[in-house]
Amino acid sequence: MHGLFRGFNAILYKEFLVVLRDPLTLFFMFFPPLIEMIAFGYALDNDVKHMAMVVLNEDRTVESRQLIERFVNTQTFRVVGEVQSVDELAGAIRRGKAYVGLQIPPNFTRDLRAGRNAQVQVLIDGSSSTIAGSALNTALGLAFRESVFRLLGETGRRELPVEVRPQILYNPAMRSPNFFVPGVIGVVLQIATTFATAMSLVRERERGTLEQLMVSPLSRWGLMLGKLTPYLCIAMVMAAGLFGVMQWLFHVPIAGDTTALMIATLLYIFALLSLGLLISTRAQNQIQALQMTMIFILPSVFFSGFIFPRETMPWIFYEIGSVLPATYYIELERAIVLRGASLHDFWLNIVILAGMGAFLFSLCALRFKQKIA
Repeated sequence: MHGLFRGFNAILYKEFLVVLRDPLTLFFMFFPPLIEMIAFGYALDNDVKHMAMVVLNEDRTVESRQLIERFVNTQTFRVVGEVQSVDELAGAIRRGKAYVGLQIPPNFTRDLRAGRNAQVQVLIDGSSSTIAGSALNTALGLAFRESVFRLLGETGRRELPVEVRPQILYNPAMRSPNFFVPGVIGVVLQIATTFATAMSLVRERERGTLEQLMVSPLSRWGLMLGKLTPYLCIAMVMAAGLFGVMQWLFHVPIAGDTTALMIATLLYIFALLSLGLLISTRAQNQIQALQMTMIFILPSVFFSGFIFPRETMPWIFYEIGSVLPATYYIELERAIVLRGASLHDFWLNIVILAGMGAFLFSLCALRFKQKIA
């Protein structure tokens, strides 16, 4: 074992000195991930609130004004103006001044008091599916609730024939940060760690110091592990800081065991650093290393379940997500942070992350050659 990792202590000491004396590397490992986490944490939000709405109220009665107030009280809509015709209503949506247009016809109150079907038209800008879906669901839910209350008043019943009492577990307030922020940590860690090690051997080659390493009595395994370990320590400190920001800034508590979370994070970071080292053994310069790293980062954002559920993806993208470390870490991280799960509950994710890390580290060590082409 000593011969297998020959030279590990020397490389470890050298790499720690290089990293700690390079403020630019430390800056890019700590500052950009922090900014990215804060930006993504606030920007990624499925809770659509206060959408701009224009109103065409042709009825001008108390009932019509109460209906507009109920739309506003849902906090999904906010009235930004009134128009005098259907053309103005459609034009405001077309010009992007509003996402929703509410038209109340002149006979609305008369039909309502007569017990007839009182119709209201809601125009929705469908160019954004998320906004359109939220507006449509809110409008239909409000109309259904109003209809039920009026029918109960007419029939004299005090209770609904059927009542559903849902109970939301683990995230009762349905806050988007509780879902997105743990995933953001997984993506940010991948960006920072993979870039860091992907540049390590490339910098050695460009500076001309790789020849010195190759003529030194070092083993491949000792060189790779020595290159990886300093970044592993720094990345774990960074991960602990990101979890602190998650709790302090975004108010996302960790429901599960913190030790289990850090063990999963350690295995995930080791796999990412090994992937970066594998890239650095292949790339000839920093531009190539950057391009090859982006090949793995973008699929991790879209196919790992970070934003979109993997179950809804076509099979080919689902399978691509199955070979990404971020897929298993984000699933495990959300389970520990939100649902209080243990490593025993997700032992398969732990085994896969450990297996990926061991495979990638072994592959990059075997690919490294003790000579310069």
